[in-house]
This record gives sequence, structure tokens and C-alpha cells, in this order.
Amino acid sequence: MNVKQLVNKALNDGEGILRLAPTWVPRSFCRPGKRIKLHPDDYFILGARGGIDERWLSSTTWAENGANTPEDEGLSYIIVDEYGKERVLLRDAIELFGKEIIGEFLWEKYRGWAMYSKFFDNAGPLPHHLHHDDEYAELVGAKGKPEMYFFPSQMNNHGGEFPFTFFGLNPETTKEELLDSLKNFSKGDNNILALSKAYKLEVDTGWNVEPGVLHAPGSLCTYEPQFASDVFAMYQSVLLNGQMVDESLLWKNTPKEEIGNYQHLMNVVDWDKNIDPDFRQKNYMRPIPIKSKEDMVKDGYIEEWICYKTRNVSAKRLTILPGETVKIKDNAPYGLICIQGHGTFGKWPIESPTLIRYGQLTHDEYFVTEKAAKNGIVITNPSASEPIVILKHFSDNPDLELIG
Repeated sequence: MNVKQLVNKALNDGEGILRLAPTWVPRSFCRPGKRIKLHPDDYFILGARGGIDERWLSSTTWAENGANTPEDEGLSYIIVDEYGKERVLLRDAIELFGKEIIGEFLWEKYRGWAMYSKFFDNAGPLPHHLHHDDEYAELVGAKGKPEMYFFPSQMNNHGGEFPFTFFGLNPETTKEELLDSLKNFSKGDNNILALSKAYKLEVDTGWNVEPGVLHAPGSLCTYEPQFASDVFAMYQSVLLNGQMVDESLLWKNTPKEEIGNYQHLMNVVDWDKNIDPDFRQKNYMRPIPIKSKEDMVKDGYIEEWICYKTRNVSAKRLTILPGETVKIKDNAPYGLICIQGHGTFGKWPIESPTLIRYGQLTHDEYFVTEKAAKNGIVITNPSASEPIVILKHFSDNPDLELIG
């Protein structure tokens, strides 16, 4: 069968629910925290390309990992047959069946699926870095990247080496201090964290991270819904554990003609947002029930907004209580990952695996088309004791009301 026939078969067989294969992504500058259920022998299976510390979810976005990056790195595959011999990229499926999969609104606005999520799982902290906004990303033919964090308790049996994240800059920081720090990048520790403030991370809470905001993510395993882009630049030269950051990452996604121009790096920083004394108040997120929790429990489930402070990317946590069967409707297409329990999701089995070998297929990740989402998905939890917990990631969900 050709690609179009495979996609059509997957849509029909799954009744609008597409089964996805796990998508593992290495990062040469990271160290795996080993909490994303990959087999211990497989975290370094890609050798010099780096340890695997990310799993990308519902992704049509290529992972930018340098010159030797495979063409499909970071891209999600739809599994068509039971054993995965027939498969097609989610990106290609949406290019062919755009409105049928993501609906007319998203297709007309983006001509594609404009977000993805990931599990980021690092043993230690990342460098203080930022993601470009649309203006500066466009200079290298990319899109800006807002993102949000949520720290699921199911994925955090330990906190790693440094479960604190630096956000922004201290309000009293001057532009001259930051400029001096950037100019000292190649001279050892540029001490940029002395200009910032760390916040202790809490499981089952989250943060909003807008483009242009410096952040040094801590070591909790993080669920990250984000816009469909992989732009970033690392502004910190030496990490907590002595790991050095290659200077090429300071200039990542900088136009060739601007490499060496530190003022360009300064311009990418959204200064007002970085020195905002009310940063926590504006960007910290606790789960918010979509309606009365008491009423939801009576109906056998609990659903909460967990990432909700940006319009074009959002996420919910759905909990199906033990022994319950429910029908859940949404007004937008979404990707999902099951992080606890087992049961059925529409016509599919759904389960959160304990251990996954690299290349092995699972039944924990799916993509739900707009039509199927609006019609509603019947979910059954046969367990007498354990809930099913599902994280759902959206692009431009019309039900989202911005909070805070």
C-alpha cells in the first residue's frame, strides 16, 4: 500500500484514533535520568550521538541534533498493522489528510500540527538557555517556541541531582552584567546563574516558559507541551557538575552573519519578562479542574488543566477511577500518553508499560482526530484499585480559558 492507503487504513481501523510508536531522542549535551521507562541497557544505545533523555510525543517536528541527525529523528510514526511492519509518519499523514485529522481550523491556521510534547529526563540541570520568539526564529527559517512544564508524580520516583529550575534574571540585573557574562562564555564558567534565581520544583505542578525567557531546567522528569519548533541557544558555559557546554550552542539558531555579535544574543532576550519581580505569580501553574471535582468523581473520572497559560499550546490530565467506564469529549484533536494503569481507549487497549526496549512498540501513546474527540472516546478501567492516568496535549484548544 502507498502512504495514502496506509493512513486511510489506520484512520478506519482505529476509528479516528491513531496508535503511535515511541519516539526516542538523544542529546549530546545531556545525561539520562533513567525515568522514562526505557530499558537500562538502552539509554546509550546510540553511542556518540548522546544518551537518550527525551521521548517526543505526537511530534511532526524534526529534532535538530547536528550534522549526523537522521531524517526522522523526533518524528512520530503511526503504527498501521499490529506488529509495526506497516507505518507512516504522523507528519505525512497530516499533510495528506489535514482537515480529516486535525480539523479545518488548525489546518487553515497552520497547515499542520503545530505542537508536540515530550518527556525531558535529565540526571542534572540543563544550561541557562532560551527559545527564540517568532521574530528571531524567522531569521533562520524557523518558528518561535513557547513551552510549558508539568512534573508528573508517576515519572518522578526520584528528583535527580538538582530539582530546582532557574528562571529569568534577578530584577536588579543590568544589561551590562548579562553582556559581560555572554562575552566570558569561552573563558570558563561565565557565572550567569549568579544573575538568576532558582525555584524548587514540585511534582504535579508546572511552569509556563515564554520565548525569550532564560531558564535552566532542573532534574525532575518533565512533561513539556510546546510549539512545533526546536530553536534554542545555550547561554551558560559550565554546569553544576562541571560539564562544559560547547560554544557552538551559544550561537545555535543565530544567523550566520550575526555569529560573534553578542548584541544579537542580547536582543533575543525578552528583558522585561526576564526581570519581572512577579515572574512566579504569572508563570507557576497548579492543576485546575475543568468543572466541579465532586461532579466528575460521581461520573467516574477527574479531568484537570495542567498547562494553560499560553493560547496555542495546552494540556490536560485525565484520571479514570478504578472500575469505571466513561465517555470523554473534547472540542479539539489531541495527542496523549498513558502514565498509569491499563484498560481500553475506544477500540484500543491502553496501558502504561513498566519497561520498554529501544524499538519496541507499546500501547501507551495515541493521537485522536478532531472528529473522534468531538464524538467522544469511551474509556474503561477494569482495575479494582488503580486509576488510569492520561496526559493530553493540544494545539489551540477552544475550550481553554487563560488563567492568571
